[in-house]
Amino acid sequence: MKYLKKVLYLIVLIGYSISYAGSYDDFFRAIASDNSSAVQALLQRGFDPNSVDPKGQSALLVALRLPAPAVAKVLIAHPETKVEVRSDKDESPLMLAAIKGELDLCRQLIARDADVNKPGWAPLHYAASSGNAQVVQLLLDHFAYIDAESPNGSTPLMMAAMYGSAEAVKVLLDAGADATAKNALGLTALDFAQKAGHDDAVALIAAAIRSSKPAASW
Repeated sequence: MKYLKKVLYLIVLIGYSISYAGSYDDFFRAIASDNSSAVQALLQRGFDPNSVDPKGQSALLVALRLPAPAVAKVLIAHPETKVEVRSDKDESPLMLAAIKGELDLCRQLIARDADVNKPGWAPLHYAASSGNAQVVQLLLDHFAYIDAESPNGSTPLMMAAMYGSAEAVKVLLDAGADATAKNALGLTALDFAQKAGHDDAVALIAAAIRSSKPAASW
């Protein structure tokens, strides 16, 4: 009798393992094709939304990096999904959504208490790099530190000046970003804008620097 129970247990275990393996493959295939309905169906059957791919990256990070925005929306909405996970490069879901310019996903992540002020490279650096002024403003509205320093001392304004847009530069300057700050190499946002050949950003930053200086007294 005990032997029979063991055999039945092994049969059930093997069946479950095969079923899970199939679901695992289906899950990540659905993410790759941004098939949100397939992902939703698997989650409703009890599949773990925090499953990691063969490289060890969480499903949410995978969806945001691809990008697979429809799947990302479903995953973020799931109450068991961990929105404060990190990639092997210390990137958070909010950082990836920000650099992709996914405004609605950024809103959704912030509503789930994603960390707006992550130490090191922060979501605002990534938003500024993408040049999406709306995402930059969203993060500022949720108390993102405007002059956050990356590990090399670069600020979001420097990232906007180098990689972003004049619109993102303007949003940051209007919100009070320090146009005179220097990174570890002694470079300012103006240096970044000049190096990138972004004339509009150069003009905005130069004007901000001039306006910050006290008027000459005669």
